Amino acid sequence: MSTLATRHSSLATRTISVAALQTSYGEDMQANIAKTADLVREAASKGAQVILPSELFQGPYFCVSQEEKWFGTAYPWREHPAVIAMADVAKDLGVAIPVSIFEREGPHYFNAMVMLDADGSPLGVYRKSHIPDGPGYQEKYYFRPGDTGFKVWDTRFGRVGVGICWDQWYPETARAMMLQGAEVLFYPTAIGSEPHDAELHTAEPWRRAMQGHAVSNVVPVVGANRIGHETVTEVGQSFYGHSFISNHRGDLVESFGADEEGVLVHSFDLDYLVQHRAAWGFFRDRRTDLYGALTAPRPA
Repeated sequence: MSTLATRHSSLATRTISVAALQTSYGEDMQANIAKTADLVREAASKGAQVILPSELFQGPYFCVSQEEKWFGTAYPWREHPAVIAMADVAKDLGVAIPVSIFEREGPHYFNAMVMLDADGSPLGVYRKSHIPDGPGYQEKYYFRPGDTGFKVWDTRFGRVGVGICWDQWYPETARAMMLQGAEVLFYPTAIGSEPHDAELHTAEPWRRAMQGHAVSNVVPVVGANRIGHETVTEVGQSFYGHSFISNHRGDLVESFGADEEGVLVHSFDLDYLVQHRAAWGFFRDRRTDLYGALTAPRPA
């Protein structure tokens, strides 16, 4: 074998296998954590390396109304039961897990995400930047706007960006994470029926917005949503699922409907995506005067 051929044969292709979890949740936090852990194990058994549960899987989506009792379910992020339990699962399985939580920091409360690497170690916390406030999604009663800025994470398997639910409607969220070198974008979500308008169904726009981020940034996108009818209020709220994995073209390569419970898994060639993204030139022509500090070199 020639020296050139030997050198080429030693260069392994960089790939990443990602997963989205879709399931229903109740009011028992430990039961919800155990259910999520079982789905993480199922995804890992299918080869998934970075596994995304849905938003605030610790309990029901309580932001449908304003009740002070729910503040009692927030914890400092390092002490949150979901983080502690998922860290053990991540270490045991050798997988990375973005863990969405209700965080308490002193007198402040956040809708947050803790990124766990494949050894179970926390890489840090991201706090949701965009906070909705409307019928059925009264998050501004509970959460401060995030103060961390958008973040990306160097996991064992690749560099990933994670937004949280309402963040997904904003193209600048995706672009900010891409400018920091994200290779896959993840969005844990809790979204469903609109109490003020029974005719309004946003499942398809929800998906299409994120598929657009995939196209405009030449990047795979993973969205995980919950399912089921929850009765936090008398009327309750139904969550429409439709979790998915999109490729860099915005094609749905894996997807669920409104009722399925389980895991979606798909693998991507990161080396191919680096070249293909460069060929599109979306980042070659970025305007430094518009993006400012976001264009600064990321830390080594």
